[in-house]
Amino acid sequence: MSAAAVLRASAAERILVKDGAYGTLIQGEGLQEADYRGELALNHDQRGNNDLLNLTRPDIVRKIARQFVASGADILATNTFNANRISQADYGAEHLVQEINREAARIIRDVARAANNGKRHWVAGAIGPTNKT
Repeated sequence: MSAAAVLRASAAERILVKDGAYGTLIQGEGLQEADYRGELALNHDQRGNNDLLNLTRPDIVRKIARQFVASGADILATNTFNANRISQADYGAEHLVQEINREAARIIRDVARAANNGKRHWVAGAIGPTNKT
């Protein structure tokens, strides 16, 4: 049975719980600009570029995803709300969009596979409306 079929069957049997807000938990980490930037040569201030953490601080993204698993989430979303060219242009990081998304999916997939709680977990890509108004 495909993952999609298992997801549908599981949703027909019970309420599935999706994880929570990465942004709120990232803010709680008290990160500095250097945490966001890492070793990347970017010309803009990177504070608040939560999606970039998939590349520069995957440990934090992994930690948050594990917290969601421990809290009972069935569906884990990628930390990619603003991982698109429009949003990343604010940070001069639009050239990193593909890498950010790929790494985000890898991190969350690894957390889902490693969850040892007797439940199946699904990975969903997060797509936000961009950071533009």
